[in-house]
Amino acid sequence: MSYLVHTERCRDIIRMSPEAFINLCQRIRGTGMVKDAFRSTVEEQVAKFLHIIGHNVKNRSVSFFFHRSGETVSRHFHNVLKAILMLHGEFLIQPAGTEVEPHILNNNRFFPYFKDCLGAIDGTHVRVKVPRADAPRFRGRKDWPTQNVFAACDFDMQFTYVLAG
Repeated sequence: MSYLVHTERCRDIIRMSPEAFINLCQRIRGTGMVKDAFRSTVEEQVAKFLHIIGHNVKNRSVSFFFHRSGETVSRHFHNVLKAILMLHGEFLIQPAGTEVEPHILNNNRFFPYFKDCLGAIDGTHVRVKVPRADAPRFRGRKDWPTQNVFAACDFDMQFTYVLAG
């Protein structure tokens, strides 16, 4: 794991800078839901999770890459997922809505009309992997299963709300 964090491969493998990765691991360790195991540190467990979601790889590929069983990879993935969901209050902060954004305030085209605007909302379909039996429920206009995701972001392009379903 130290090789991963102390090289430029960190961004390639887990899609995150080494500093951000270490900070995330410390926050996840602070939740108490993910702990160092006998053969697996918190950093390794978080790296497995980020590798899966960052590259859309299967459990079998990660178990080969990290030399762990599929059951271990699955357990670590779900533990890290639960810890990250507990931290949603730190990462997703709702705007207060009391101030007018400078982008709107300083533009004559927007100010009188969008003074109460907090951000933008949009929906999109995201490709998903589901069991073959459930695939018809997720059929969209494409040839593969998708899930509708609704998201809201502020003017700094930070997500303020995400609803998958």
